[in-house]
Amino acid sequence: MRSIGEMARDSGLSVSALRFYDRAGVLVPAWVDPVSGYRWYEPGQLAEARLLARLRRAGMPLTDIRMVLVGWSTADTDLVRGLLRAHLRRLERGLADARGEFSTLRALLDHRENPMTSLSTATAELSVPATELAAALDAVRFAAGSDPDLPMLAGVLFDIEGGALSVAATDRYRMAVARTATTGYDGPRVQAIVPLPLADAMRALLGGEEQVQLALDGDRVSLAAGDRQTAGRCLDHDFPDYRRLVQLPEGRRAVVDTAAFQEALESGPVRRGELHKQGGEHCDVSVLRVAEDGTVTLCEDGDEGQDDVGVNRRFLLDALAAGDRDELILEFGAPTAPIAIRRPGDEPAFSILMPVRLED
Repeated sequence: MRSIGEMARDSGLSVSALRFYDRAGVLVPAWVDPVSGYRWYEPGQLAEARLLARLRRAGMPLTDIRMVLVGWSTADTDLVRGLLRAHLRRLERGLADARGEFSTLRALLDHRENPMTSLSTATAELSVPATELAAALDAVRFAAGSDPDLPMLAGVLFDIEGGALSVAATDRYRMAVARTATTGYDGPRVQAIVPLPLADAMRALLGGEEQVQLALDGDRVSLAAGDRQTAGRCLDHDFPDYRRLVQLPEGRRAVVDTAAFQEALESGPVRRGELHKQGGEHCDVSVLRVAEDGTVTLCEDGDEGQDDVGVNRRFLLDALAAGDRDELILEFGAPTAPIAIRRPGDEPAFSILMPVRLED
């Protein structure tokens, strides 16, 4: 007999997914302990669980999955093949419909005047404290994207307005924003996406306490620190409106000891499996729970509640390291809302992480 944890590990279905399929009558355990309620599965059920995982990854509806499992167990190949063909036709129709919608959207984009275009063609020269710019770049660099299909995310946004420089980076699953004061420029808002290699070269110049000179001129950006300078072309794309993306609903706030929380994450329980994927790769998921007193704890697999939040463990560790404070503030909304990581007393610098879906 396999325990539910062993079944989850070997089948690619999470413990919560196995519980769901039990309640739905799709994959019922061979025996349930009447005292503890713990589920046990016969060895032959592993093949069914793996088949179920494949069908779910293919997006097959639960009603059809139930029929496929029935046909599979009775060797009714005609029924199984018919259901697979019907589902494939649905997927193909859905893909054709999606292509039509995206074609329309691309046409609308081609004919729509982008009001942000002027922000990336202006000229600006300003001074920035080297230590502040270094801290700002360190706070956001980890969140930059690398997807070749989204080249506008493969850089750091420099957004100059109102005597301040905001820097932002995102890969869709996480976003980081930081801000530093500037002097010498009081013109209109100017933006530029600095490619990551150039942003890293800029960071390498920021080792002193002096003021550095940042210049934007159309599609070029340069940074001068004393007699050293680096320059290059900006990315010819529009960055997402990060100000809209970071408007999060109010939720629960918890203050954590950064080092202790990092250690708990690195050694604590995680959920693994084919279901959990972010950034194009499968990830280990830490499930967080906020107690009434503001304490954040890590949940064991199978012990999740409806208000608990799943998060990519590596992404959270990166955000904590980038926070660079002994204590950090975690803000939790609904389980499907992003998690915010803030520095106490430094609200303009923060990062957000998209949660990972816990239920199948």
